[in-house]
Parts: sequence; C-alpha cells; structure tokens
Amino acid sequence: MKYKKNILAAPYVLWSALFIIIPLCMIFYYGLTDKSGAFTMENILAIASVGHAKALWRSLLLSLISTILCFLLAYPLAMILAGKKGNQTGFIILIFILPMWMNFLLRTLAWQTLLEKTGVINGILSFLGLPPLRIINTSYAIVLGMVYNFLPFMVLPLYNALAKIDENIINAAKDLGANKIQTFFRIILPLSVPGIISGVTMVFVPALTTFVISTLLGGSKVLLIGNVIEQEFTQASNWHLGSGLSIVLMIFIIINMLVTALLEKE
Repeated sequence: MKYKKNILAAPYVLWSALFIIIPLCMIFYYGLTDKSGAFTMENILAIASVGHAKALWRSLLLSLISTILCFLLAYPLAMILAGKKGNQTGFIILIFILPMWMNFLLRTLAWQTLLEKTGVINGILSFLGLPPLRIINTSYAIVLGMVYNFLPFMVLPLYNALAKIDENIINAAKDLGANKIQTFFRIILPLSVPGIISGVTMVFVPALTTFVISTLLGGSKVLLIGNVIEQEFTQASNWHLGSGLSIVLMIFIIINMLVTALLEKE
C-alpha cells in the first residue's frame, strides 16, 4: 500500500522538482554569485541602495494598505454571506468570483481603460461637467488595482471561517446578556481569526510581489520592488542582481509566513 502511494506521489514530486526546487536553486545560485561565478553578497546588499530600498518600502506600504482595505471590505461582506441561506450564498459567491475567471492581465487592463485621462470614467465626468479624475499613474491606482484583484482571496477564507461558527454559541452569548457589539468582539471575531490570518496571507504576499498592476496602473512613475526585479531580468539582463533582490523579497515573505504560523498557533 505504501509503495502504491509513493507511485501516485511521483508526478507531484517531479512537478515540484522541475518548477519549484530547480528554479529556487537557480535563483540562489545567481543571487549569491557574480558574473564570474565567484561567491558574493553584493547582489543581496544592493537592496540597501536608495532606489531599491525606496521601491521595497513602497511595496511594503502599498501591500499593507491594500491588505487592510481588503479586510475592511471583505469582513462585512463575509458576515452577510454567512448569514444567508445556502442557495442564496452560492449564487452571491458565484457573482463575486466571476471576474476571477477572466485573465488577470485583462482585468488590470480594463481598470487602465477606466482610469486613464481619456478613459470611461473621465468621459462620464466630462459629460456631466465635472473635473477629470487624475488617478492613473499614481499609488492610488495601484492600490485600487490590488484591492480589486485580491479582494476575493480575502472574502473566501473569511466566509469559510464565519460559516463554521455554531449558531448555538452566538445564541448562548445572547441568552447570557451580551449585546451585538459584545457578541461580535468576544465570540465572532476571535473564532474568525484563522480566516483572517489566511486572508491576510493570501492578499499580502501577491500584493508584495506584483509588478503587472504597478506597471499598467502606475506607469513608470511608481516603481515597486517587483518592477525593479522584472527590469533587471528583462531589460538589464542582470540575472545576478535580479536574483539577489528576489532573495531579499523571499526573506520578507518567509517572515510574514512565520508570523502568520505563530499567530495561527496561538
């Protein structure tokens, strides 16, 4: 039986080796060596330069803002969905995640069309005699794109956590004299912490590493660390520096995952 399980796991092991382990080994090799192949830490320490450090902290800030906004928008929606009946919930969730069936790049391009100076939104504002909306190629447009694209990843974990809360616990709290606010902060919110942790991780990590959203909605005026890494690989052809910056980014992601694991354990 154990031999059969090993055979069934072989395709996954092969997939992991080809598309996870080998690429990671290449990143570490290029990140820790120079063009001559000698060991060096310069590629990693390059994050301390003014331009790279600014891009990194901007990425952390915008990712944090996007995660907070996603949480503030997703939690009330998840509570509403958890309070609905099964058929109604399934239909609402289907409508909500329907845009995710579309290509990520196309969704972002749609927002670019909406927000640009001669876009749909400014066309409507001009028709109504209102001043144009100057948001494209700014950090606000990037945050908007992040929230739109990653909001479902916050809603679904929160909904799963809230839907699993036994109504008898909430009714017991009400029977003991707890009002709605007390019930929320002492019963609902603590029991939904696993969903909050999962949602924060699923939003913060892709928001930190994205470069498509910042490229299309931020233009060349707002560079995130993902854009810097992408440019090192595609434009400068400096795989060593790009890999070194990628290692730094992976360190921040690992720290986030460790903190998440500790909070989930608590």
